[in-house]
Amino acid sequence: MPCILVAVILLMQNASAGPVYYKGWYHLFYQYNPDSAIWGNKIAWGHAASRDLVRWRHLPVAMSPDQWYDINGVWSGSATVLPDGRIVMLYTGSTNASVQVQCLAFPTDPSDPLLINWTKYENNPVMYPPPGVGEKDFRDPTTAWFDGSDDTWRLVIGSKDDRHAGMVMTYKTNDFINYELVPGLLHRVPGTGMWECIDLYPVGGKRGIDMTEVVAAASTNGGDDVLHVMKESSDDDRHDYYALGRYDAAKNTWTPLDADADVGIGLRYDWGKFYASKTFYDPAKKRRVLWGWVGETDSEHADVAKGWASLQVLDIFIVFFK
Repeated sequence: MPCILVAVILLMQNASAGPVYYKGWYHLFYQYNPDSAIWGNKIAWGHAASRDLVRWRHLPVAMSPDQWYDINGVWSGSATVLPDGRIVMLYTGSTNASVQVQCLAFPTDPSDPLLINWTKYENNPVMYPPPGVGEKDFRDPTTAWFDGSDDTWRLVIGSKDDRHAGMVMTYKTNDFINYELVPGLLHRVPGTGMWECIDLYPVGGKRGIDMTEVVAAASTNGGDDVLHVMKESSDDDRHDYYALGRYDAAKNTWTPLDADADVGIGLRYDWGKFYASKTFYDPAKKRRVLWGWVGETDSEHADVAKGWASLQVLDIFIVFFK
């Protein structure tokens, strides 16, 4: 049976952007306003690192809004560690016209375990809102997973349609520079509004909780014992909703086990102030770690007076298999 251990609380300013484990260090990148403890249009990526997820070392700002494609904010994104050890980071940039685009960055010095410096791809952005999607409704790419059926990496991005239905789109790539929108929608729920910070990950079964491993096993063995969590952060009410379902990579569909408790209308991660969460797979300890942003209830004036705002919390999911 699964066991959930509630762990440490860490002072942060806003939603987590890209947790990753690299060369013995856990890294948390988070949305951060260097000028004030309130939200602004110059959001950068703060950066902290830890050996054990308990004691943290604050590091210099990882990325700042300094290009036309992210001048109005370096927003949420995700890191993907490739089999050869390289890291690719995708993030949402808010352009000089406030259009939401997806951008690519790499560690400037891959030998640096603290990943102090980052280099943005010279030909950013790598993805624009597709036809039928609003220019301000296209954000928060997930960590990519490998799909051996066509030897591509896949990731999903949240959005909404013109009928106010929350939805998830899938993209695939073989080089992280060129991206193709997979036909159809991975999932859609009417009346739920903009879906931010999408998360999709496996639970249960006998193959662990790493997305790439589970997808590979499912393509050869059916994978009927594996369930996938789909989670969205609802921009309408600022809550994190999730549901259990089955992911079919070949059909590009995720289907809830219970349509009456679908994503956005059923289960929530937390019934307090908890939002914009993100999980990542910890290869060192074979577990999935969930990060979430707690906005607290302090006034903006109080936040400015104390010099910081919000908390970052984490849960550690340890799954035992028979």
